[in-house]
Amino acid sequence: MRTHRNKRGPLASAGLHTALLVATAVAVFPPLWLLVTSFKPRNDAFSTSLVTHFTVANYTHVLADTTFLTWFGNSVIIVGVTTVLGVFIAATTGYAVSRFRFPGMRPLMWLLLITQMFPVAVLIVPLYNLLASLNLLNQPAGLVVTYLTIAVPFCAWMMKGFFDTIPVEIDESGRVDGLNPFGTFWRLVLPLARPGLAVTGFYTFVTAWAEVAYASAFMTGEENLTLAGGLQTFVNQYTNDWGSMTAAAVIIAVPAALVFAFAQRHLVSGLTAGTTKG
Repeated sequence: MRTHRNKRGPLASAGLHTALLVATAVAVFPPLWLLVTSFKPRNDAFSTSLVTHFTVANYTHVLADTTFLTWFGNSVIIVGVTTVLGVFIAATTGYAVSRFRFPGMRPLMWLLLITQMFPVAVLIVPLYNLLASLNLLNQPAGLVVTYLTIAVPFCAWMMKGFFDTIPVEIDESGRVDGLNPFGTFWRLVLPLARPGLAVTGFYTFVTAWAEVAYASAFMTGEENLTLAGGLQTFVNQYTNDWGSMTAAAVIIAVPAALVFAFAQRHLVSGLTAGTTKG
């Protein structure tokens, strides 16, 4: 017996497409206008017209006349270390709570979840005092530890979900072959969790790359700032250089876009490989 699908009427279809177009315009307009403004002369930053006098002076000024490259280097080091450590800690934690049963496991998982409920403003002062007592203020290691406290709890939950989908028989085959628990995790299970690792790595990267509050509170001095903190030096109570800020923001967005493209490619390929294996 043939079943008929419910078809949308012309009015409903037009309304749906209109809503999608409006949502797309709302999402695309801010970054597009940021890009357009970065190529305008400083005096035309607030002009509502498109680029009438195309210039790359803002980019030249940011790269040559400021400490932007120093901020970029600081961010790359902090984000790179945070991402590597975050993925490793989240993966090992997720694997442990997925495969092993130990006293306090359930409270541990709830504790990881509860830590995500506190707003940044509440945590700045306690973290500031803690880092000050450890002499980690104005140090890259201090920001790395701070960002790990943000990324690891959520990523550990996420990695547990990925490991739960991997058959336990793989672990048993590793033990039969003489592998210890870490060897089984590293050689057999972890390669199968590539989609989870890609998402975890991307989330950890974005957490550290785009974070502003902690970077501004814990790092002082232009030579110690990260990119997010350095942006504030262009527009504040003393200066108002919107052209340079938009140019810097565009440059900052490029690495994030590249990492997203890389993570997305591995995520899709990993999921596709998982569905085609017999």
